[in-house]
Amino acid sequence: MRFGQWIGIFALVTSIYILWQIRQIVLVVFAAVVLATVLNQVVQFLQKYRIKRGIAVAISVVLLLTIVVGFFALIAPQIVDQLQQFSDFAPKTLERMRSWNNWLQNAIPEQWLEDIRGLRTLTQGLQSWLSRLVNNFFALLSRSLNIVVTFLLFFVLTVMLLLDPSPYRRGFTLLFPAFYRQRVDEILSECETSLVGWIKGTLLTMFLIGCLSYVGLLILGVRLPLVNAVLAGLLEFIPNVGPSLSLIPPLLLALVDAPWKAAAVVALYFGIQQVESLIVVPLVMRSQVSLLPAVTLLAVVVFASFFGFLGLFLAIPLVIVFQIWIKEALVKDVLNNWWGDKKDHHKQDAEIVDNGTSNAAVEDSEAKT
Repeated sequence: MRFGQWIGIFALVTSIYILWQIRQIVLVVFAAVVLATVLNQVVQFLQKYRIKRGIAVAISVVLLLTIVVGFFALIAPQIVDQLQQFSDFAPKTLERMRSWNNWLQNAIPEQWLEDIRGLRTLTQGLQSWLSRLVNNFFALLSRSLNIVVTFLLFFVLTVMLLLDPSPYRRGFTLLFPAFYRQRVDEILSECETSLVGWIKGTLLTMFLIGCLSYVGLLILGVRLPLVNAVLAGLLEFIPNVGPSLSLIPPLLLALVDAPWKAAAVVALYFGIQQVESLIVVPLVMRSQVSLLPAVTLLAVVVFASFFGFLGLFLAIPLVIVFQIWIKEALVKDVLNNWWGDKKDHHKQDAEIVDNGTSNAAVEDSEAKT
């Protein structure tokens, strides 16, 4: 290898190392790009009515902030009230869980308990987890400063990208060879279309799931119906894992009241998921790029393991972008053309063989003549 190639490899390894060290910032930038891509649709819609881009950006940002602040203004007082109720009966809930644990250990024979040793560990671990959650509540609140700073960075980057996205997009395409830059621009447009379609469908699905969960929990008389419904709607953003996690809080609260209510909560959430998979998703996710369920689940687990909560939150947008780039850049532009070249070579080889055979036959006939 030449000296310049060694320098290139060293620069590549160094770049990967630096990106890994600032991976959280990179994810924040990606989240800002996703939000700016979605808001850009609103800006372009306003520009059709001859509104200047700066004014259209201001209107879009103010509209988004109004929706978010209005939502929390309507929901936050009720959530705070229900959380106060939770803090009141949380000790009773822990005591009830301990009594259920003792009753379960006395009701099940000791021989069975030896076969399912994980049951005792699970119940004790659940109690300790609930106790730590209640005791560390204020410690979690004290860490909110880092979250606020990250959110401000995310908001500022979104506005900056939204004001004039062309230089950033042009700068990204310049990282590729000149002959491939137009193709990169086409792939970016496809990523934009898929991300916008997925965001629209996901937001509508979150709203519907939250409403259905709230009505169902209210009918069943489960405590904290609004908090659990908001949690179910927000966790719907994380496919496969989110709906399962949203079942745990209402299930525990229902189990404190009566076992039949816990079974009813499980049936309710199972029915909601069936409605989502059979009716909601086919209707609202038509413009979304198709993702295999196993790939989605693995992506959520892998990104959550490497990047924490932010990776869990951005797993599906990352998978959508990666899938489009793999399909367009690797499969269509490299592998498909590579296979086509091979077929052409086979055809040329066959023609050479045929021509060689025919020429040999002509020469043989001429020799005989």
